[in-house]
Amino acid sequence: MLIAVLDQYESPNLFTFNSMIRAYCKSSIPQKSFDFYNRILYSRNNISPDNYTFNFLVRTCAQLLEQEMGFSVHGALIKHGFEHDPHVQSGLIFMYAELGCLNSCHRVFEAIFQPDLVCQTAMVSACAKCGDVNFARQLFDIMPERDPVTWNAMIAGYAQCGQSTEALDLFYLMQIEGVRVNEVSMVSVVSACTHSGALDQGRWAHAYIERNKLRMTVTLGTALIDMYAKFGNMEKAMEVFWGMKEKNVYTWTSAIGGLGINGFGEKCLELFSLMKQDGVHPNGATFVSVLRGCSMVGLVDEGMKHFYSMIKLYGIEPQLEHYGLMVDLHARAGRLDEALNFINNMPVKPHNGAWGALLNACRVYKNKELGELALRKIVELDAKNDGAFVLFSNMYADSKNWETVTNVRQVMKEKGVKKLPGCSVIEVDGEFHEFIVGDDSHPRYNEIEIMLSEISRLLRFSGYSYY
Repeated sequence: MLIAVLDQYESPNLFTFNSMIRAYCKSSIPQKSFDFYNRILYSRNNISPDNYTFNFLVRTCAQLLEQEMGFSVHGALIKHGFEHDPHVQSGLIFMYAELGCLNSCHRVFEAIFQPDLVCQTAMVSACAKCGDVNFARQLFDIMPERDPVTWNAMIAGYAQCGQSTEALDLFYLMQIEGVRVNEVSMVSVVSACTHSGALDQGRWAHAYIERNKLRMTVTLGTALIDMYAKFGNMEKAMEVFWGMKEKNVYTWTSAIGGLGINGFGEKCLELFSLMKQDGVHPNGATFVSVLRGCSMVGLVDEGMKHFYSMIKLYGIEPQLEHYGLMVDLHARAGRLDEALNFINNMPVKPHNGAWGALLNACRVYKNKELGELALRKIVELDAKNDGAFVLFSNMYADSKNWETVTNVRQVMKEKGVKKLPGCSVIEVDGEFHEFIVGDDSHPRYNEIEIMLSEISRLLRFSGYSYY
């Protein structure tokens, strides 16, 4: 359609070509942008690409994740004299960040004589996206001017790197400094609350959104659904879901997945049916959620049906996670031979997740022979997998076979396999407290030890026994 419109022009000018490049850059077929770039180069009207042309092209390369193409465009824009244009420089930083080339981001940024706010923000975002949050924060702190985009980039960087406390601290500082908080800010804040398990702060974030009448975008609504689902509050998650005016495949998938992991298998499948009726095309992640939901409540036949429909009806090639869930589906239902058969017939090499699901089921259903096979396969893939050895040891501990338990622990010692210490985190009055097995560094450790002793005494008095 766009090409037909362009062909009506006898002599398209540069503005027209740039408009076409920009339109295709934002379309589902961004590679078409280069067709119009080539038409500029070979135009009979003696026109040349400008800074806008190259800014659109580097963003096309970022969208396509084409590194070699990105290098070529970078070379072409230098040839045409646009390497010092601020718009092009910020576009290059964005492109290299999307391509995961952080060193190239640094080279482009360091070559800028006086980086403006746009370039500095692009660099903060690039470093945060690529995991270098320390450099991003250093640059953020020395910036003479910061707009909401800069703040959002830094908060998002912390959230993406799992540094949730830093993300939330920066959000509070953002409010203190009077910077306008928008929907983008809150997506990162909600994600940070989710990753840190901060339920109270997550509720506060939701209340803040409603109190300030922020627009419930698809991304923000999906983040809230994901948060409440992971906190186990599906009632609130579904309240957000049904209240959204617009939903995409990720919104549906998040709600379906939440129902699945929280044990609402039937409701998970009902919502999946509604999704299809609504004309939303499921993707691979959707089927991960559906299969997990079936597995959690033992709906083996339903799971099989959806697994094969994924291939036949939607043309989605199953990935390792899908196969692992199918093994888990059969194993949880006690169909251990079928689970093993599924592993043996996988078109890809089985991973630890598949064998681990089988091993866990062998413990539940006391199938020691198959459990030994699963352990051997896991050790072949990862000789230091402490979780597999612990599962195997627990299988024999359940049947009071302490000799084998001792032998397993001896093998672990000989192989240098160390069990990672248990860790728990609680939130009290907005402050997080982390506890690790054997760690006595908490400032109130003595009080905690006294309380634990008292709780243990009361439990024993009530008839509870443990070993």
